[in-house]
Amino acid sequence: MIEAWLVELAKGLAKLFLNPLLYWSVLLVILAGYKRVKRERQNFGTKVFDVFTEWKSTWLFSLLTGIVLSIVIIGTGFVVSFSSLLLLSVVVILFSLSGRFLFLSPVYTVGVSFLLLLFLPTILENQQWVREDLFDPINLTVFPVILGILLIAEGILLKRTNLRETYPGLSLSNRGIWVGEHRLKKLAIIPFFFLLPTGSITPFAEYWPYVSFGEQTYSLILFPFLLGIDYKVRGRYPKEAADKIAIPLILMGVGATAIAVGGLFFAPLSLAAVLLTILGKEYINYRHRNSERLRRCYFHPMNKGLKVLGVIPGTPADRLGIEVGENIMKVNGQMVNSIDSFYESLQASGAYFKLDIEDLHGELRFVQGALYQGDHHELGLLFSDTPYRRKEA
Repeated sequence: MIEAWLVELAKGLAKLFLNPLLYWSVLLVILAGYKRVKRERQNFGTKVFDVFTEWKSTWLFSLLTGIVLSIVIIGTGFVVSFSSLLLLSVVVILFSLSGRFLFLSPVYTVGVSFLLLLFLPTILENQQWVREDLFDPINLTVFPVILGILLIAEGILLKRTNLRETYPGLSLSNRGIWVGEHRLKKLAIIPFFFLLPTGSITPFAEYWPYVSFGEQTYSLILFPFLLGIDYKVRGRYPKEAADKIAIPLILMGVGATAIAVGGLFFAPLSLAAVLLTILGKEYINYRHRNSERLRRCYFHPMNKGLKVLGVIPGTPADRLGIEVGENIMKVNGQMVNSIDSFYESLQASGAYFKLDIEDLHGELRFVQGALYQGDHHELGLLFSDTPYRRKEA
């Protein structure tokens, strides 16, 4: 039995590299990064983050989430059909074509796949062009359980957002003033195992698999699931906004998982879990958009000081620990309230500079350093200003 498991495990790992979704995921990351870098150059005249930043810092998270899901699926014996996984892959790819990682939430991808698998058999019965049993679901209850766990993972991914990896941008306010905004955006590729109904694995316990089809053997397949987050923040500090969205997502994921487990014993609860998460997700998104619309822009021009919109990695500002959202009050002893006055004061001192900074708690601290040859000529700080492309026009 152990030998059969090892063989199927090796085959399942190999199948990962045969799945087009894996290569589509890499292409999607590259396209998203390229589009973002182009926008950064238009706004600030320079690249801020590398192309693969949307994917960076998610690998350990993806691995741990994949292990948890694999244990749940294999340990309980949830079996799915290959056609079900094919449909899930198609749904993920179609949602990714929108260009918004927001639609790569499991609420949409797994939820829509579940609804399609639930109703497609009935639809296919009333036509003659496609085989009726093409999407014959072996066990639909696994999808709501996976949805609940992945929704918890989505909330955790959002909550652990690193401010060094949120993406600054510029937009026009309702008053026609250019203000700053941030994008909370990540794409995680989570690999986890599914059980398929053909192979060399035999049941190892009376309860396993969860749904039995008589004398049958099973195999494993490693599936690369795409999980994305994408929220635009203008009215709050980015980390505060991330926490405000993440906590309801985690709580909703816990509730959805509990209801989905109940669906193992009472099937309608599986449908209820999916519908409730879709409605809940839409409400969370609506509340966030409405809150952003009603709030005053967080990164707006100030009468005293300059609020830091972004810090370019690897620059003097990054090495000195200057944080997004802090206010630069003085440069070399001179009060600043505009970008022009900031750079005039900075350049007046030669290679050395001193900054008076008001931190996120309203306390004053002092930073001093030197600009060396090869350093970013603007210290590496980004502020709310007219986009670079408009200045050049």
